[in-house]
Amino acid sequence: YDSSNNVFVHLTGSLLAVAFLTSFGSSMLYGYNLAVVNSPAVYIKDFYNKTVLSRNGTGLSGETLTLMYSLTVSVFAIGGLLGSLIVGMLVTRFGRKGTVVNTTVLVFIAGSLMGFSRICGSPEMVIFGRFITGIHSGISLSVVPMYLGEIAPKNLRGFLGLVPSIFIGTGVFAAQVLGLHELLGKEEHWPLFLSVVVVPTFIQLMLLPWFPESPRYLLIEKHNVHATITALKWYRAKCNIQAEIEEMQEEQRSLSSVQTLSVWKLLLDDTVRWQVLSVVVINIGMQLSGIDAIWFYTNDIFENAGIPAPEIQYTTAGTGVIEIIAGLIGCFTIEKLGRRPLMIGGFAMMGICSAGITLALILQAHLSFMRYISVCCVVGIIAGFCIGPAGVPFLITAELFKQSHRPAAYIVGGSLNWLSNFTVGFVFPFLQMSAGSYCYLVFATICLSVAVYVYIVIPETKNKTFMEISRMFSKKEAVLETQGLIHVDQLKLKKMNGYGGVEHTSLEFDSSSSVP
Repeated sequence: YDSSNNVFVHLTGSLLAVAFLTSFGSSMLYGYNLAVVNSPAVYIKDFYNKTVLSRNGTGLSGETLTLMYSLTVSVFAIGGLLGSLIVGMLVTRFGRKGTVVNTTVLVFIAGSLMGFSRICGSPEMVIFGRFITGIHSGISLSVVPMYLGEIAPKNLRGFLGLVPSIFIGTGVFAAQVLGLHELLGKEEHWPLFLSVVVVPTFIQLMLLPWFPESPRYLLIEKHNVHATITALKWYRAKCNIQAEIEEMQEEQRSLSSVQTLSVWKLLLDDTVRWQVLSVVVINIGMQLSGIDAIWFYTNDIFENAGIPAPEIQYTTAGTGVIEIIAGLIGCFTIEKLGRRPLMIGGFAMMGICSAGITLALILQAHLSFMRYISVCCVVGIIAGFCIGPAGVPFLITAELFKQSHRPAAYIVGGSLNWLSNFTVGFVFPFLQMSAGSYCYLVFATICLSVAVYVYIVIPETKNKTFMEISRMFSKKEAVLETQGLIHVDQLKLKKMNGYGGVEHTSLEFDSSSSVP
């Protein structure tokens, strides 16, 4: 098995095209919308104030204006939470590709609302537009990795699964560059700046419908063998299609029911308790790592480091380049190194750099060179995040669960991700006021704890089929139950009710012995 060559042997043009199209028209918008409200903040507040003044004859107070602007920023996360909650229903009904294509309508509605908001003199249109882009991003963040994880051959799942995270970084960078004063950073351009998102989505809508649906969805949920073979031939170059179909059919047989599980049933299912816990830890850890706080306050940190005010916007855009480079490093090394090293390394690097920022901010008053250390730490946190924690949690969610459990797992992971995102955005300013520079120690502790958890609990899933991964967890479950001195018969029964825990022979033996 030549892993170095295998990456290129199986990477077909159609696989790459789907990874790029879905990421370009969906994942990139998430990154863009995260950063887009940063530079035109002054103009948007001014528009809100003028509109209310013309309506009521009196302007807004400082507090009300701040509240309205905070709502504009944070309503995106509320929309994202809603999107992540309905994704399970959508992917079961429309399929993986179908969901990506059908939800493009949300972007066109949101783009129109934000683009025409100034002409109509309506701040509500901006806020509602942000809410709808949030819904689209909430759906995209779950459905794109799910789709790519299901169409990829096992030796390329990591590579394709990290393509969306590169595009998220590209989206942040695009918003930083377009927000420069020379481009769309002028007052008259801000509605256009907010609604540019319709362009990549339009390109996606023109091209993506020509590509096939996920073969796993077609076979396991739609029972359409003919369409599955057609889709596999489209996505594979030289590959044993028969072997892949047999692997999917084995998974199909092992499912107690082909019906998609509800979130409640997933949480009650003992056989996947470690997988669910792992998804909870890495998704909460990803947001509570402090990356949003860093993105939001990059300008402040650079200002404290003594970088001249006019140059700060260019320095911030420079961090966007680092995001893309780090994302590319993660993408091209994941199949060599595996998932665990990227997650452990990424979280550990973020933890160390967060502690470094605290140290630099405290010593800055006494040692002037500490300012530059704090800038290096910001760069370190962003690079650490983009190498692993930015993309691997979504990929791991696809790999740890089988077809019937996967949509519910994405709902759990996605909703926790958005809730944590909203919490950080809301709590960080207060945390900064009360704890000062020590607030980064909270993030350092969370990052290092997640790194330790991944090291102890999550197995390496590189080059494993979905069945093999679930068996690895079944063994972990069995070991823990044996330690708890559960009766042997009970253990056997539990493993049989679980999925992927027993070989076919023992299943046949047990079922035949139970016949009277």
